[in-house]
Order: sequence, then C-alpha cells, then structure tokens
Amino acid sequence: MSDAGRRAGGLHAAGHDRTRVALASVALAASAAAGVATLGSPRALVACALAALASAALGWTALARLARPREPLPPDPLPAPRPDLDAALEHAPLALWRLVAGQAPLPLNAAARRLIAPGRAVEPASLLALLDAGPGRRIVTLPTEHGQERAVLAVSALTVQGQAWRLAALAPIESELETETLVAWRQLVQVLTHEIMNSLTPIASLAASAPALLEAGEPAELQAALAALARRAAHLQGFVERYRSVSQPPAPTLADTPLLPLLQAVQRLVAPAWGAAGGTVDIDVEPASLALRTDAGQLEQVLINLAQNALQACTGRPAPALRIEARLSRGARLRLTVADNGPGVPPGLEARIFTPFFTTREGGSGVGLAVVRQLVHGLGGTVRHAKRPGGGACFVLTF
Repeated sequence: MSDAGRRAGGLHAAGHDRTRVALASVALAASAAAGVATLGSPRALVACALAALASAALGWTALARLARPREPLPPDPLPAPRPDLDAALEHAPLALWRLVAGQAPLPLNAAARRLIAPGRAVEPASLLALLDAGPGRRIVTLPTEHGQERAVLAVSALTVQGQAWRLAALAPIESELETETLVAWRQLVQVLTHEIMNSLTPIASLAASAPALLEAGEPAELQAALAALARRAAHLQGFVERYRSVSQPPAPTLADTPLLPLLQAVQRLVAPAWGAAGGTVDIDVEPASLALRTDAGQLEQVLINLAQNALQACTGRPAPALRIEARLSRGARLRLTVADNGPGVPPGLEARIFTPFFTTREGGSGVGLAVVRQLVHGLGGTVRHAKRPGGGACFVLTF
C-alpha cells in the first residue's frame, strides 16, 4: 500500500474507534438509567447489567486501540522539482550559493560553478571564504586570474525543512563600475575645463594687452585691465578652493547624536531666510528619541546645504515650504528626508546633479550637492534624489 493509502487508512480507523468510544459511553449511561428505573424487577435489572457490560467491553476495546502506539506516518513528500524553475535557477545571471553552518558553500547554478572553475578564481578557497558572511549587502573584492574584481555580495537567512540556511548571491560589477567611473571623470573634466578656460582666456588676453597699454601711456585703460585681471584671478582662486572642499572632505568625528535637537538647531538657522521669502520650515522626528552615531557638525552642514539649495530653487514661489523628517525605515535604518515645494529637478538631469561644479542655476557654483554627497558618504550613509508625487525636490539620506 502507498504512503498516502496507509495514512488515509490509519486516520479512518482512528475515527471509527473514537465513534465506538462515544457510543459505548452513551450505552453505559442509558443502561445505568434503565437499571435505576427497574430496581423492582430482577429480570430487567439483569438485562440492564448485561447491556452495560457489553457497552463497557466495546468501549474498552476501542480505547485500547486508540492508546496503542501507532506506526509513525511518513512525512509529506517534498514537491516534485519543476523543470522550468530548475532551468531558471541554473541560468540565472547571479552566482548563487547555499551556506549551511559547518559545511562548504554549495554552488547552486552555472554562474557559481564558473567562478571557482580553473581560469577564473586564483584561489577558490579564498573566494569561498568571502561568502561566509552574515545577512546583508556589501561590496567585496574577488581574486581572479584577470586581477582584482569587485562584486556585490548579498546574503539572506532562511529556514528550509527546519534547517538554517543562508543564500548568497554574488554579482561581479567591475565593468559597470569602470564605465560609471569613466563617465563621471568625463563629466568632471568637461566642467573643470569649462570653468578654468572661462577664467584663463580673459586673463591671457589682458596679460597680452597690458604691455601695449603701458607703452601707449594710457594709465586709465591699464588700470582697468589690471583690475579685470585681478578679478579673474580671484575667481579662479575661489574655484580652486571650492574644488579642494569637494576633493578633500574633513574626517568625521562620530558620537551618539539625538536628532530632534539637531534638526531644531538647523530649523533655527535656516528659518529666518525662509521667513524673509514668505516661506516656512517644518521638522518632524518620529519617535522623538531617535539618535544616530554621526558627526553632528557635518550632518548639520549637510542639512543646511540642502535647505539653502531648496530656498534658491523656490525663489519666486508664492509660499515656499521646506520639510525635514527623520524616520526609521525597514531594516532599522534611519531615513532623513529634505523636501520642498519648488519646481524640482529638471527631467533627465537627476543623474548629474551630484557631479561637482554641474549646475542649472545662473551664477551657481555646482558644489553644494557634491559636498553633501561627500559628507554623507563619509558619515557612512547614502543620499539620493527622489521624485515627489506633488512636485518639488526631495533628497533622502539613509544611514
């Protein structure tokens, strides 16, 4: 008989035994009641006693069968493997591994097996050791025969049939990072070249014309040329100082920092400028006891920079508004949002707004958001631009 048939038969028999016990109990109760009612008739009393004995025997037999240890039923069979899921797992673009404590990592698909195959990893044991990590995401460096390659390692914890597993996914990203780095450098060089040439061209022109003005004996023209030369040199010097502020951020001094007092301090600093423009600044910290291990001065500077950028973007709006919120997001991560009701970031420029010296504002330096990103990364967080359903700009800081 199959396992399913034995399981069904066992359950059926147990159900019959429970029914017999119930019927025997009812028959015993009826026999007792009838015996009490026929105490004056010996024959009826004997009949009731025999019926009670028969009911008791039936019930006792059923109870004995119920109490007898039964053969343990086999566990439910595992679902049959699905060929379509197996094929998808085998050809997944990520290298997948099963991690069980005390066992070597088990490759689950072709991408994982290729990583430890000859010609790929220099030391497969070192690569496998990288996988032995707790749940979370991190960037790791793989020792391959083509050199050091960076990859994203994501580990998740799960329980399968009562056994603790960790599932590791490894995605090489070296080529993608190189592409992004080249694009960023190209954009930076374009901006630097534009800014430097805007100053060097008039400087060179004025420097070339100064001797002629001196020989011509035109002191007024020469003085004007030298003044213009000094202005352009000062502008170029200021540009170099701004570049230094982006390329060499100060090292943070970390300490446990309550967020409500910090946001209140930022509000006091930026509210006068917003009030002068007819606007408001609101803060919200939930719960009020939220704290973050950070450099309070640098985080305050980040929020002030974002508030100033928002005010400049809201120039001319009838009722400009700024809102700074602190919340706990999923995974117990802290989420700070700085949102305004201005025009928002122009479509298509979201990926460029953090590039140093890139700006869409007339007379802007293009340094504010670049400094913000540098400081936030130095504090161990990330900053992103998020679209708001109602319009305006929203910057999300996650720690």
